[in-house]
Amino acid sequence: MGCKVCLIRGDGTGPELVASIEKILKAANVDIDWIEVEAGLKCVEAGKPIVPDDTIEKIREVGVALKAPMTTPIGKGSVSPNVTLRKRLDLYACVRPVKSLPGVVTPFKNLDIVIFRENTEDLYAQIEYMVSPGVAHTIKLITEAGSERIARAAFQFAKDNGRKRVTAVHKANIMKIADGLFLRTCERVAKDYPDIEFYDNIVDNQCMQLITKWEDYDILVLPNLYGDIVSDLAAGMMGGLGLAPGANYGENCAIFEAVHGSAPRYAGLNKVNPTALLLTSTLMLGHLGMHDQKKAIEGALDATLAEGTKTYDIGGTASTTEFTDAICSQLKG
Repeated sequence: MGCKVCLIRGDGTGPELVASIEKILKAANVDIDWIEVEAGLKCVEAGKPIVPDDTIEKIREVGVALKAPMTTPIGKGSVSPNVTLRKRLDLYACVRPVKSLPGVVTPFKNLDIVIFRENTEDLYAQIEYMVSPGVAHTIKLITEAGSERIARAAFQFAKDNGRKRVTAVHKANIMKIADGLFLRTCERVAKDYPDIEFYDNIVDNQCMQLITKWEDYDILVLPNLYGDIVSDLAAGMMGGLGLAPGANYGENCAIFEAVHGSAPRYAGLNKVNPTALLLTSTLMLGHLGMHDQKKAIEGALDATLAEGTKTYDIGGTASTTEFTDAICSQLKG
């Protein structure tokens, strides 16, 4: 019996992406006991909550989940299933590795950054209301406790993985109280890691620095909103959201998810790129201690891309199935 992992197949292109990942993991001799749980558009259409309580409880029990992209109905009062999962399971750390891939042409060579985004507070706490007709008010919630645990996660990752520096990204020059608290907390945590260099940068300048001096950066740690924006910017630098993996960690469980949308217009066309979900699954394998399988799959992906087998979004012509089969061939060869 393999490791137990909850599986959310997702909406739109999600199920076919999951099928690709299952095939590649099997080729890599990864032994996982999948426990399927429901969430997303299908639940809403069936009259259920977008993330049912039994799904939350099963993920909490198992401790690990792999999630394909899900759809949030627009204009129907539905909350985001992603935000719901993060809040209810207290998945406070969103981790987004950003790395150059062979055969993917971008202006950004030798890209290797890891982004730590606080995942539960800031403007995403969704504390907002109408003050009066035509006037809306949203509260930016930053706590010392929330800031400390994301900062400590970033510094501990740097220490454990031989990284040299952590940069806190903020707007404390304007929001001196809220962002000031985040920055001061990061500065305090940095003192516990004297071997790791610490810097800070204002978020607008950080965006400019990323596309001009990206090799100067190693680990970025940000509040929720800035982290959301900067991580998508960085995904574009590596070639697009179809390549970008992501993980959400809490104290007792973790959910691994591709960060792109469900792309329903491409569902069933056999053309979407499974790379983001595949790299997400290798993050999961590392979390589960399957380091040899993780290395083998990432090597097979690199070899496939280097040989020129690519999907449409990165300049190739391979279908999802052809791309998947090419990776499996690398693993079996």
